[in-house]
Amino acid sequence: MVWYIAALCVLLGSIGLAQFTGFSKEFLEFIRSEYGRRAQRTMEEWEDLVKNNRNIPEMEKLEKVNLFFNKKIWFTDDIRHWRKEDYWATPMETMATLAGDCEDFTIAKYFTLRELNVADERLRLTYVRARRPNQAHMVLAYFATKTSEPLVLDNLTDRIRPASERRDLTPVYSFNGRSLWRAKEFGEGREVGSAGNVNLWSDVIHRMRKEKFPY
Repeated sequence: MVWYIAALCVLLGSIGLAQFTGFSKEFLEFIRSEYGRRAQRTMEEWEDLVKNNRNIPEMEKLEKVNLFFNKKIWFTDDIRHWRKEDYWATPMETMATLAGDCEDFTIAKYFTLRELNVADERLRLTYVRARRPNQAHMVLAYFATKTSEPLVLDNLTDRIRPASERRDLTPVYSFNGRSLWRAKEFGEGREVGSAGNVNLWSDVIHRMRKEKFPY
């Protein structure tokens, strides 16, 4: 599990987030031709979300991003969607196909909030054990400050709640673009270092760089 999560740190840390200025007509036509008009509309709505909300309060950014993906994306498992046991989609893949699992929701929310100028150190992609049902799950945790109680963005609910109110979730690991932590509860946790290069993620990095999506 550690090496698998650590690999994502390489991915997130290796991709620069240039300031997004809008999609080209060619890009939107590519999305329409490959994935259909609904996917094109979702991309255009994502574009509006990013361009129009960079200067609003950070809590409003969290609410808008959490609601956007929870409403636009249909939850499905990797076997049904990608014919693979475990596959972490890029945000473009998630929005283009309009479906994904908990990791895909979390990754898409993470990159969107980064595009909205939310600092990387305030965000943690967090592996948890969900009690109902009893299974692995991923959420995005937001820290207003390093010592503040995190807020939890979850594809299972549109309501962003403090970690203390999510007793149904038991954290295992958390990570962002720079670091990896081991934790038994939401919070700072124990940093277990930076990630090394992992071959499994070379394909993910290649896909993100190959896409026409503006990371």
